[in-house]
Amino acid sequence: MSKNNLVLGVDIGGTNTVFGLVDKTGNIFLFSSIPTDADKSAENLFSRLFEKFHQLSENAKEEFELVGIGIGAPNANYYKGTIENPPNLNWGFVDLIPLLKKFTDVPVALTNDANAAALGEMYYGAAKGMKDFIVITLGTGLGSGIVVNGNLVYGHDGFAGEIGHTIYDPQGRQCGCGRKGCLETYVSAPGIKRTVMELIAKTNLKSRLRSVSFENLDARLITESALNGDELALEAFDFTAKVLGIKLADAVAHTSPEAIILFGGLANAGDLLLIPTRKYLEENVFHVFRNKVKILKSELNEGKSAVLGAAALIWHELSKH
Repeated sequence: MSKNNLVLGVDIGGTNTVFGLVDKTGNIFLFSSIPTDADKSAENLFSRLFEKFHQLSENAKEEFELVGIGIGAPNANYYKGTIENPPNLNWGFVDLIPLLKKFTDVPVALTNDANAAALGEMYYGAAKGMKDFIVITLGTGLGSGIVVNGNLVYGHDGFAGEIGHTIYDPQGRQCGCGRKGCLETYVSAPGIKRTVMELIAKTNLKSRLRSVSFENLDARLITESALNGDELALEAFDFTAKVLGIKLADAVAHTSPEAIILFGGLANAGDLLLIPTRKYLEENVFHVFRNKVKILKSELNEGKSAVLGAAALIWHELSKH
């Protein structure tokens, strides 16, 4: 009986690390997670991960061959195989490839979570069959993965694709990166919260959100309110879409993508975000690109998308050899 070739997709988050065995067509055969324990070392994380993986796959060992491992992680450098001072992990600089050699001898590839999401969309999601597209991940920040001619754009240092840290307003909101007016300070879960608070201060729009404290306000509540016709919440979405549309118009001029795919968090608001973003993109884009770029919602299962993305990364690498 021939063994099934599978890869292990791993997504390292600030709180949990999720992993799964995935075949080339995106079927997931094993799916699990462990706490990341961000204050402990990377070696601690991987020794616990492989221990759990071996326990879970013990009975199926005869049926599959592990052919590679793909890893999505914050501040991961694809070229060097390193994770460099990730914001939510107490790791500093980690040289991951030699570390993983202690646990496995299969090929390993790593990249940041937004790049992994882009490959996941290309292999298993909304970008199937496309060679030029951009994925925007909307969560606590704004990440992006840019694919040109079927390959991820990494740039000369491995860090290309930071659309979230392009400037919308040089005198604008303070960003965690130290600069002012970055796109992610407007278009992200914390960004839309800040917008709601500004609208509460500047307008008389009626809203249930006026009685909610900043601590208790979150993107989900804002989305629910907008879906129920709350004026202020709708205004917040319109402003968020405007900022995003203007900056995506710039991104379109750089790479002329067939589609821009919105993923995660705020993208779950669906047409609340997609329709106005499309409108503002068309209003602001250079005329040669008008009516050429689709704005789509991700088609990946959100709970498992990060693992699919990491798996797509290693399948993509293996397909080159």
